[in-house]
Amino acid sequence: MTTPPSRPAPPGLRHIACATGGAVLATTLLWTVAHILGIELRVGPGGGWPTRAVSLPHVLGITLVVSLLASATRKGLDLLTDTDRASTIWTRLAVAVLLVSLTPLTYLQVSGGATAILALMHLAVAAVLIPLLAPEPPIDRGHDSKPTPG
Repeated sequence: MTTPPSRPAPPGLRHIACATGGAVLATTLLWTVAHILGIELRVGPGGGWPTRAVSLPHVLGITLVVSLLASATRKGLDLLTDTDRASTIWTRLAVAVLLVSLTPLTYLQVSGGATAILALMHLAVAAVLIPLLAPEPPIDRGHDSKPTPG
């Protein structure tokens, strides 16, 4: 008797909480490292416009909002299509959003250290959210095939 391969479950509340908490923790650690190293995180459009400091509450708030939007998008996709397809669509969308979010870093008038920390923050959020909110389908180990003699 063969058993059908199991499908990955859509992310539940525990996955969403872990993803959100992990993303917030990652950006908090990077902000703290920048603060300890004396890297001033300021952003602005350049061209003589004033810059704004990137404070820890700002980092926490933005990370929380982005994480919750990512979770809501994944849940919405799960309602619209099957889990495998939702996972694929969500992963592609998340990578596209990451690439778009990195674009402004190329023209910000900030130091190299600040640019590196800000880029690492974006990458850290993606590194936490993508694997936790887009689980890979389980590998089919060929349960219906004959065992190899050993």
